[in-house]
Amino acid sequence: MSTSIIFEYPLNERIRTFLRLEHLFERLQHFADQFDPSATRVAIEALLEIAAITARSDIKNEILKELDRHLGTLSRLADKPGVDPNALTQVLGDLDDAVDGVQGMNGPIGQTAREDEFLKAIAQRSSIPGGTCSFDLPHYHYWLIQPPERRQARFDHWRHDLTPAVSAIQIALSLVRGSASPRRTLATGGFFQEALNPAAPAQMLRVGLDASEASYPEISGHKNRFSIRFMAVESNGRPSQRADDVHFRLTCCVL
Repeated sequence: MSTSIIFEYPLNERIRTFLRLEHLFERLQHFADQFDPSATRVAIEALLEIAAITARSDIKNEILKELDRHLGTLSRLADKPGVDPNALTQVLGDLDDAVDGVQGMNGPIGQTAREDEFLKAIAQRSSIPGGTCSFDLPHYHYWLIQPPERRQARFDHWRHDLTPAVSAIQIALSLVRGSASPRRTLATGGFFQEALNPAAPAQMLRVGLDASEASYPEISGHKNRFSIRFMAVESNGRPSQRADDVHFRLTCCVL
C-alpha cells in the first residue's frame, strides 16, 4: 500500500505565519523533551526562531482575528441541515477556550524568551556559522551539560507564554485543513492550474501524492488563482518538470 505525502501551501500571510510557527512549535516540543545536549541545541534554535517571528508583528491579534472568524463562520452553521449539534458545540467551546487562553496572556507571545539574557547571548552568536561553539559561549556549554531536569525547567519557563498560542494555532489550522475533502485531479504534462472563487477565499491548498510518484509539487498562487508544477526527483542534477500526466489529490481549504 503506497504511502501518501501531503504538501501544503498557504494562500494568505496569516496562514503562512501560522504554518511556520506550527512547524517550529513541533520541532521545539520534540527536541526539548529529549535529554541529549545536541537535541537541546536544536530546541533552542527553534525557540529563537519562534521569538524572532513573533517579534515582527502582532501575532496575538492575528490569532484572535482568526479564532473570531472561525467562531462567526461556524456559528452560522447551527441551523443548517446535516450539522451535528453536539460536535458543533464542542468545536465552538474549544474555540472559546482558545480565545480565553490567548486573551489571558500577559504581554506579547514569546516575550519571555526574547527578554531572557541567556537566550539573547545565544541569538547574537547564532547568525555566525559555528558561532555557538563552547569557546564562544562557555555559559551555554555549561548549561548544556547540566542534568536534563534542570534544562527542562528552563524550557518550561520559556514556553509558558507560548502554550496558549500553540493551542490556538493548532485549533485554527485543524479547522482549515478539515474544511474540505480532497478530490482526485490530473495534472496534464505535469502542470495544473485553477481559478479560485474570490467570494469564498481559500486559506490553504493541500496536495496529496503517492510516495511512489517520486516527485514533488512547486505551488504558486494567491486568492484568485494558483498553479502547480510537478517536479521529478533526480538523483543527480537539477530537478525538472515532469512531462507525463500526474494523478494527485487536491484540497482547497475554505473556511
